[in-house]
Amino acid sequence: MQLVGTQVIPEQGGKRGFTVEFVGSGGEVVSVQLRSASDRSLTAGNAVDRARSIMSELAASDPSDDVDGDVEALRSARQAGDAGTMEEQLEQGLEDSFPASDPVSITTSTIPTGKVRKH
Repeated sequence: MQLVGTQVIPEQGGKRGFTVEFVGSGGEVVSVQLRSASDRSLTAGNAVDRARSIMSELAASDPSDDVDGDVEALRSARQAGDAGTMEEQLEQGLEDSFPASDPVSITTSTIPTGKVRKH
């Protein structure tokens, strides 16, 4: 992959962390999600360096090191049937999209009943 660009995308203005996207010449995109620690040491300026470090560690790792099968693929909350996690993910998605979406609108119509008109 020939690297042609890098993007740093803040999550909730950088409060939750950053997503770093490495863009290749063939349209490939590799994303690394970095979560902020309590010490706030992660910034937009050092996010690319941290993501590169993670990618280097990943490239140097040997998948056969997991002889005991300790590492498992994580199933999505929907596949696992975990309603609590799905509810949390929905709430997080709503918070992340606010105020981009329109607020919920509830309207009611009333039709007077009970009165009979005499002609």
